[in-house]
Amino acid sequence: MPRAACLIGWPAAHSRSPLIHKYWLKALGLEGDYRIEAVEPAAFADFVARLAARGYSGANVTIPHKERALAASVPDVRARAVGAANTLFFKDGALHSTNTDIEGFINNLDAAAPGWDRGGEALVLGAGGSARAVVFGLLERGMSRVHLANRTAARAQALRDQFGERVQVVSWPDIEALLPGVDVLVNTTSLGMKGQPSLQVDVGALRPDAVVADLVYVPLATELLKDARARGFKTADGLGMLLHQAVRGFELWFGQRPQVTPELRALVEADLAAA
Repeated sequence: MPRAACLIGWPAAHSRSPLIHKYWLKALGLEGDYRIEAVEPAAFADFVARLAARGYSGANVTIPHKERALAASVPDVRARAVGAANTLFFKDGALHSTNTDIEGFINNLDAAAPGWDRGGEALVLGAGGSARAVVFGLLERGMSRVHLANRTAARAQALRDQFGERVQVVSWPDIEALLPGVDVLVNTTSLGMKGQPSLQVDVGALRPDAVVADLVYVPLATELLKDARARGFKTADGLGMLLHQAVRGFELWFGQRPQVTPELRALVEADLAAA
């Protein structure tokens, strides 16, 4: 019986994950399937408990189930650090979980801006679940300090408490003063997303070799990224992170490691443009 995986969410119909994984199945010549499963919160625990019986070798998990997935599985270090699981898989007969947002962010930076990890300082905007993954990845790759700015200071402080003294909480008005000293600027907020206000940051104050990353991918080119590119900075966009975070899940479920190719990116770009 061909292997299958799914995306579990509520709602879930908007996801591009089926497009990505079905592309890889075809490209690698593998029999299998990837489906969307819209599962309401009250039914999540039962659905996951019967995941194998439903014919699935694993699943992606999206809003609002990521914390529930953590509790319903054996989480690894990354899932525990982020406090949420986005990938479920079976190992030795048990349901395990991980969070691939960390490597999605880092591997996208490696692809878009080789050599970015010089051990300097980063400025991360936002303090939600995505910010946790970003901060974990930046620290793991040797950044000496991560400045964290969030509208609600208490949420930023919680990340500082979790990750330690290399994380420094800064107030939102202090962002501009920090820009000349940071090597990597990352937006993890919804500012700049379609229907949201734009992010007001003067990227011109950054050092010339700084890298600018934005986790938003609708629109694909946010005003932050447009401004950064116009000034000659290397950039990493949210679509790249989306594609790279999908790699390890596919490998866990289907047994082969896929590649993020220009053809795949163009396919997803076209789908986003048509939406």
